[in-house]
Amino acid sequence: MSAIEVSEEILATDDLSAYYGERKAVGNVSIGFARKAVTALIGPSGCGKTTLLRCLNRIHEVAFDARVQGRVTLEGSDIYSAGIDPMSIRRKIGMVFQRPNPFPTLSILDNTLASAASGMNRREKVERAEKALRSAALWDEVKDKLRSSPLRLSGGQQQRLCIARAVAAQPEVLLMDEPTASLDPIATAVIEELMSSLTEEFTIVAVTHNMQQAARVSDRTAFMLADEHGVGRLIEVDDTAKLFTKPSDRRTEDYITGRFG
Repeated sequence: MSAIEVSEEILATDDLSAYYGERKAVGNVSIGFARKAVTALIGPSGCGKTTLLRCLNRIHEVAFDARVQGRVTLEGSDIYSAGIDPMSIRRKIGMVFQRPNPFPTLSILDNTLASAASGMNRREKVERAEKALRSAALWDEVKDKLRSSPLRLSGGQQQRLCIARAVAAQPEVLLMDEPTASLDPIATAVIEELMSSLTEEFTIVAVTHNMQQAARVSDRTAFMLADEHGVGRLIEVDDTAKLFTKPSDRRTEDYITGRFG
């Protein structure tokens, strides 16, 4: 049994499969994500990591002819149940993508609040934005240029702005799809430190191809691998320290020691 008990899981999948048309991309994945912890998803390219991540807040279904089978539960409730508004789910389960994607026609302030609930007065908006930007370790760098274009920021700053935008919606879970893949080492280190601090408030699920990064920032790690039919399968999930030192499956050991992938 992992050191993180099942009762501490906030988000979980039950026999989840994801499809693009008739092609099965992810097969029969059951996994729980611990509350206020970082879970890293690792594995070779094409093993279904990003597809699984996109299923966790119903972004997968936006793709043409995409669908899921099985269940994804947030606090025990199935997010795919009939009558559930996908947008309400995406506010509870925010997402940060691989490449920074600030809205170019909006100011830094308006970008920060783009995903937040409406109905706030100006003071409330500024307070919400400041809190989110502080959470993303960006406030001190942008507080004097909130009305400026986000395109004037560096790549690392833009990615932190996207994190602030997700945080401003006050979600319960943050999904991160290789959030440092397009960043230089200095910006990467800032984001990694930020991920650790964000777990004081949020549960984080992060896809990464960088195993050293997974070892540095995550509490738990899940290893995925495509089978002979190209279907992504969950091979094992465990506390990060244990998975990287004493994995229970030979395929995991082969991957983390560089024998393939």
